[in-house]
Amino acid sequence: MAGDFSGCTARKKNRAQSVEYNPAKIDTANGEASKQPVNPLTTRSGLRVYKIVILGDGGVGKSAVTLQFVSHSFLDYHDPTIEDSYQQQAVIDGEAALLDILDTAGQVEFTAMRDQYMRCGEGFIICYSVTDRHSFQEASEYRKLIARVRLTEDIPLVLVANKLDLQSQRKAKPPLWQKVSTEEGKTLAKQFGCPFYETSAALRHYIDEAFFSLVREIRRKEEQRTCKS
Repeated sequence: MAGDFSGCTARKKNRAQSVEYNPAKIDTANGEASKQPVNPLTTRSGLRVYKIVILGDGGVGKSAVTLQFVSHSFLDYHDPTIEDSYQQQAVIDGEAALLDILDTAGQVEFTAMRDQYMRCGEGFIICYSVTDRHSFQEASEYRKLIARVRLTEDIPLVLVANKLDLQSQRKAKPPLWQKVSTEEGKTLAKQFGCPFYETSAALRHYIDEAFFSLVREIRRKEEQRTCKS
């Protein structure tokens, strides 16, 4: 089943599935409540809908991560995405949720669409590859772009370092200057004030955890805004 991003188009569809996940809540950095207007919560068929946008350079595995989450399948080839939308049901910490997921383009020629993505999304997963330093550097640019469009630094966000299954390449290939260490990823996530995961779409390593952690971030920031209002 395709996701429903009002005002954002999407071309590919996928069925909704249901999963349940209820570990202890992951520690995250505290942030101030957003000063931007709070949109009414979206619901569908009685479920709270969470609009999630996946960002990152082309080829880092955004589509592979998304497909592993919604269909438990691995995309082992790179088909450059223009814009795909998916939907997935889950029970997170005992509370049902419907995740609308927008998998976006990573190519420069599609940058005109990005402001629209930023306005549609409630939470964001920024992906980079552990074997591609340029994609890691671009993660900060995506973070700045979100803040510029949303007019706030307090944004539900998860940083994902993908292709952990290729970590042997991180030790040998590509050249040293292209590698991204775990410590660098943790440091950047600390700067963002967000959770950090090293994932493998090929091995389905920490895929669910990344998405569920983002839902927790959205809920946490909603609670902060409610307390401040």
